Amino acid sequence: FSDHSEYSLTCLQLEPSPSAQYDLSGTRAALLLSVVHDRPGAQHDVEALGGLCQALSFKTTLRTDPTAQAFQEEMAQFRECLDALRDPVSCALVALMAHGGPQGQLLGADGQEVQPEALVQELSHCRALWGCPKIFLLQACRGGQRDAGVGPTALPWFRRWLQASPTTPSHADVLQIYADAQGCVAYRDDEKGSDFIQTLVEVLRADPGAELLELLTEVNRRVCELEVLGPDCQERRKACLEIRSSLRRRLCLQA
Repeated sequence: FSDHSEYSLTCLQLEPSPSAQYDLSGTRAALLLSVVHDRPGAQHDVEALGGLCQALSFKTTLRTDPTAQAFQEEMAQFRECLDALRDPVSCALVALMAHGGPQGQLLGADGQEVQPEALVQELSHCRALWGCPKIFLLQACRGGQRDAGVGPTALPWFRRWLQASPTTPSHADVLQIYADAQGCVAYRDDEKGSDFIQTLVEVLRADPGAELLELLTEVNRRVCELEVLGPDCQERRKACLEIRSSLRRRLCLQA
């Protein structure tokens, strides 16, 4: 007599729980602050980023050529408007585009300095955004170094250098993307805009439903493969994004 039993193991593919992804069903708000004076090509970034925000259903506020004080005032007003909304807010995107100082400061249209840490801190006090993702895009110089890069050359794309951004404190649910590594310049083309913003818009428009950090990795790959010919010398230069995240869930900007 023999008792023969068969056992089978079934592998179950579990769907991610709702808590694993940010709920973006509420209001989305974007604030674009850009100095375009004496920054040839910056207007192309404003137009491209504004179009992307509209396509992703962000209610967008645009201010061009803010002074250093206006940077602070616009951020404070943005926070107050979000806190005053009666409907739930699910996500905020802030783009800060300007010249940068040697210690990573942003320079307003009046040439005065504003610390980006203070601008990020302003939004961290927004009650309407507690537990919600806050995205910061910073396009400004963070120093004067030029990255010559290593490895095989890529096709040249942009031919004029721009400026990138400073350091900011880390808070929960905050994603910060800088146009270049700390201490280096970023680049902008007079006729096309910056490599950072233009590549970002291109990648997000191609696959808006993908997870944002994965998309940013692709943006960084493309930016790193570019060769830049700056006005300071005839040698090719490289750029590389710096991405800082304290997000606690997956972030997909389109369902």
